[in-house]
This record gives sequence, structure tokens and C-alpha cells, in this order.
Amino acid sequence: MNAASLLALAFLPFAGEAQTVRIVVPFAAGGVQDILARSINQELGARIGRTVIVENRTGAGGTIANASVAKSAPDGTTLLLAAASHTITGHVYAKLPYHPLKDFTAVAHIGNVDYVLMINGELPVKSVQELIAFLKRNPGKYNFASAGTGSATHLSMAYFSNLAGVEMVHIPFKATNEAIQEVMVGRAHAVMASTIGALPFARDSRVKMLGVSGAKRSKFAPELPTIAESGLAGYEFDSWMGLLGPAGMPRATVEQINTAVNELLKDPVILDRLAKQGVEPRAMSPEAFTRLLQDDFARMERVVKAAGARIE
Repeated sequence: MNAASLLALAFLPFAGEAQTVRIVVPFAAGGVQDILARSINQELGARIGRTVIVENRTGAGGTIANASVAKSAPDGTTLLLAAASHTITGHVYAKLPYHPLKDFTAVAHIGNVDYVLMINGELPVKSVQELIAFLKRNPGKYNFASAGTGSATHLSMAYFSNLAGVEMVHIPFKATNEAIQEVMVGRAHAVMASTIGALPFARDSRVKMLGVSGAKRSKFAPELPTIAESGLAGYEFDSWMGLLGPAGMPRATVEQINTAVNELLKDPVILDRLAKQGVEPRAMSPEAFTRLLQDDFARMERVVKAAGARIE
């Protein structure tokens, strides 16, 4: 983008007067969404002519942060770094103070991530097939950790357990990195961690990585089979990531941020950061991102039903 285009972009009017834009992250520092937000906030701020900060608001599987963004002014100064957990919660929770689609504006898609099934290194198994057989011999005796009830790390593992016909106890934590640490020390036995959280532990003997959750092998961990090919046919789970705002955001504001993010996804520095975190970038228009959200909301309804995950 040339200097004239950057200048024009920087002065597209926000609906509000505030100069600071907040990217709200629904989970604790060090998790998937937190790392991604902090990978782009400064560069995004430079492109839109605003200071962009990251704010962590934890609790209730991300629904506290989601609700706060849904209720904020639709002026472009409050955004949500959302992922599949956003559409999941609409089906896991019986009551929410917002609707995951109707109360939000799709602003900018960033990319997709797969998950890695990690287990404690002391468990006597070496594959998904062996893990399933082991758990069937020991129903209810082993647990899995997650980044919180209703999170993608929760539902991906609950879906695994349901599809495999095994019984595991769910232990929710506040962030993916905390859940991984519990597996490493043996207080938890398994976690479905995003590639972002899993890759740093690829050579750590305290854990074993059994497979990736996507439909095909991850380019970030090509040596790992998919969970489906390693013993659980039909299993598939991945997550989109992107920026949402409150419903009713002005079109010009949405286009400004969307254009800025899409330009960042061409920047070699940003692409390198995303690659190191296991994120496959994918630029989208606001309309395409809206359709993705609608499709994912319908897909997650089927997954949640199959997993039997429900919070009254």
C-alpha cells in the first residue's frame, strides 16, 4: 500500500471520538487468542491511526468478555478477538445475555488453527487408537483439562470422548497454557490444545502428542497423523479466529478495519509471527466472514449435541 493510501485509510472516520481501540480477549494471557491479538495490535493501530490495546477479560468460557463487547458502543473502539468458542457457547449455555450472531458485527477474519491431542507422558499409550482402548478399560478414572467450560478446548475433547465412546472427567482452567501445565505435571491426563499452545512442547518428554484435529495433517506438524487416521474415524475439529464488534457498526468503520487486517495478512513480518503460532492466515471480506460465522454456528450446534455438552 502506498503512502497516499495509508494516509487516506488512517483518516477514515470512526463513529466515536475515542482514540484508543480495545481488542478484548475472552481468555487469560498466554492463550491462543491472547497471543494472536498481541501479534497484530501495534501494526493494526498504525494502519488505522489509533492506539490499539489488548484487554483480557476472563470467565464463564468467554461469555463475560463476549457480553461486554456486545453491550459496548458500536463505534469501532471495542472489538473482540473471537474464535470457535464464540459460536460454541451459543449452544452450550442454556441462557446467554447476548446472541452470538445477532448481537455482533463480523469485522475481519484472521486465520484458522487446528488442535493437537496431548496426553501426559506417563500414560502407557502411543496412539489415538491405544488411548481409546485404554480409556475404555478405565471408564471415569482419567480426566482432561481445558481453557474453560464452553471453550473450544473443552468441546473438542468432549466431542472426542463422545465419538470414541469413552468416559473422562472434565477439569476446566482459565487458559490453554495452564491446562497444558497440568497435563505436564500429571494432575490432568489429556488436553486438546491449539497448535499455538502445543508446538513449544513438541520435544518435551513430559507429554505425548497423538494427533491433530483437522481434516488433514497440519503443515506446522506434518509428522503427526490426524486423529481420524490415527484411530477415530470421522473426527474433525478446527477453529476460525477473527475480530468481531458490536452489532450496528458503521459500514465505513468495518471496512477500514477489515482493509487494515487484510493488508496485515500480506505483511511478511505478520505472516512469520502467525506461522510461528500455528495460524494459517486467510483474508476475507466482512460479508464472507459473516457467512462463515453463520455456517459455523450451525455446525457447532451439531457438534455440541453430539458431545452432550450443556450448561443450564
